Amino acid sequence: MSHPPPSLPPYLIGIDGGGTGTRARLVSSDGRVLAHGAAGPSGLSQGVEQAWRHVQHAIAQAFAAAQLPLATPGDCALGLGLAGAISPARAEAFLQAAPPYALLALESDAATALRGAHAGQPGVVLAFGTGSVGEALLADGRKLSVGGWGFPSGDEGSGAWLGLRAVQIAQQALDGRRLAGALAQAVWQATGAGRQALLEWCGSAGQRAYASLAPLVFDAAEADPAASRLLQEAVNALIQMAQALDASGRLPLVITGSVGQRLLPLLPHELLDRCVPSAGDAADGALQLVRERLAHRPR
Repeated sequence: MSHPPPSLPPYLIGIDGGGTGTRARLVSSDGRVLAHGAAGPSGLSQGVEQAWRHVQHAIAQAFAAAQLPLATPGDCALGLGLAGAISPARAEAFLQAAPPYALLALESDAATALRGAHAGQPGVVLAFGTGSVGEALLADGRKLSVGGWGFPSGDEGSGAWLGLRAVQIAQQALDGRRLAGALAQAVWQATGAGRQALLEWCGSAGQRAYASLAPLVFDAAEADPAASRLLQEAVNALIQMAQALDASGRLPLVITGSVGQRLLPLLPHELLDRCVPSAGDAADGALQLVRERLAHRPR
């Protein structure tokens, strides 16, 4: 005797949450995209309470944009790709603090970016934004991850990594240990000139604040060799991640994130030749994830 499939909640929501911001995509149960919402960072390294606050704010913004009343959690199924969810302890703490949604499916933002980028097919994604991480789905079904170790010990080539090193250059220039080039001067303008101002800025800065300085590195690269060298180090980090994930160089490659997009013109041709347009983004991947979980719910 066959059983009818369990009814879907009225709303599916895909969440893409990182160290700088959160995006929500609101979809009806029949697959229509209704609206989008945005909020502050929901990377788990910055705290579970903040993550849930910004996730829920982004959801509320999406319902408002759709001109719909905010649904109760029980009417919503959430797929979430969050930076920091690679840590089992942080992921568990986040899930333990969850409101009573109809269904909750959580992966790292890199994992949902991979799902979205290749529509669930084999491929590689390198996400270089506030942080940096790489994911691959191999032809035999295995998944690989590189990077994503978090700021400040990892995330090479990311926005926060570039910003931290830009600040170090500005510090050294203040000390007279190096010439005050265009990058150091741009950092001083952003953080405040003088030793005391820079000390105070660094004392309160976190991942997001350091990442906000990354555009200064790109802007100064033509005039300042120190900035140019930083960008080459970021390119090298990206190349190393790509090689670690797919030494054969045969899988299609998608490079995402604000920093990744700005690094594209600096990449070698052999890597660029592998790049393909993204089939979708991390919010699409989060929606794929929650649909899979819904399809496999016990009947």
